[in-house]
Amino acid sequence: MKDSKEFAGELFQALARRRGIDVENGITLDDMRLFWEDMSNNDLDTRLQIFFDMCDKNGDGQLSEEEVKQVIIMSAAANKLSTFNQNAAIYAASIMEELDPDHLGYIEMRHLEILLREMVGGSSSSSEMHKKNSLAKRTRSLAKTMIPRQYRNPVSKFIALTKEKMHDHWKRIVVLNIWIIINLLLFVFKFMEYKHKGAFHVMGYCVCFAKGAAETLKFNMALILLPVCRKTLTRLRETFLGNVIPFDDNINFHKIVSVAIVIGTAIHTLTHVTCDFPRITSCSPHKFDRILGPSFDHKQPTYADLVRSIPGVTGILMVIIMSFVFTLATHSFRKNVDKLPWPLNYLGGFNAFWYAHHLLILVYVLFIIHGYFLFLTHEWYKKTV
Repeated sequence: MKDSKEFAGELFQALARRRGIDVENGITLDDMRLFWEDMSNNDLDTRLQIFFDMCDKNGDGQLSEEEVKQVIIMSAAANKLSTFNQNAAIYAASIMEELDPDHLGYIEMRHLEILLREMVGGSSSSSEMHKKNSLAKRTRSLAKTMIPRQYRNPVSKFIALTKEKMHDHWKRIVVLNIWIIINLLLFVFKFMEYKHKGAFHVMGYCVCFAKGAAETLKFNMALILLPVCRKTLTRLRETFLGNVIPFDDNINFHKIVSVAIVIGTAIHTLTHVTCDFPRITSCSPHKFDRILGPSFDHKQPTYADLVRSIPGVTGILMVIIMSFVFTLATHSFRKNVDKLPWPLNYLGGFNAFWYAHHLLILVYVLFIIHGYFLFLTHEWYKKTV
């Protein structure tokens, strides 16, 4: 019941009606004890009667089609089946058609009892079941009618729920797919470009991965600002783009792009420091001078030289600042979930998260410097990352 307040409320009202208690004037401890006895009673007949009372809100002992529909809506909400909820009227009509063949306009407790006993695997005596054979056949059919075909087994239910989510969130899906495709195209483009460069013969696929990740970083570092530009989003929301782009989900997209930046930074940094740098420094002098000599003034650097270079220092500073900023943006720090000891307690809370984010201005400055002083690119208009 914790996931459905409506279900809990209906159960409470049904228990009160069974005991003839007017809940408007409040209930006593004895009333609550009676409620608990009814709820904890394991007798199937008692449980069926409580369920029937929940459906029979007017207490006339008969369930109308409207009352059946409300039960379906309540059950669908409790089980988070949005499509089931939307088609509640159709399902209610089917149920009434099965259990009310004489078109009396209602069904009684005895119909519901047989139905639910069949659904939970209960049984009656052989003679009783023989007498009610025709009705039992209808209830078996009803069991299938009450549960739509797409929800009858785990696989079909998973497919049905997936379709519902795709229908409800198609805008997000479209935007994310376009964003993913752009990232993949940028990565492949730069990967293939460096695969055909001379540097590939020294650093191999490491430089391809590093540069491919860097290409996505350029795109995402520019894009991550857009979801937090409120005035810009307000204007865009009023255009035709508001019909296809979920601008109200901007913060979630901002977080997704930030994760992509973290992944891109990790790939770019690790492939450089663990693969590219060692291969440059360990390369034979003749091969180095022939392929990479012009990029390093024909002086083969040591590992320390590469780390102390402008690209190396700016890269390290960016990683440090971004790690600090992204850490304070996590849920635990932003919401100050874990109380840190003094003086680290100032790192928790929204203010720390907000002001730390402004350090990213410095990251953009370092990002430009880092790209301008690249080793392997000489033309100024090609110097990015």
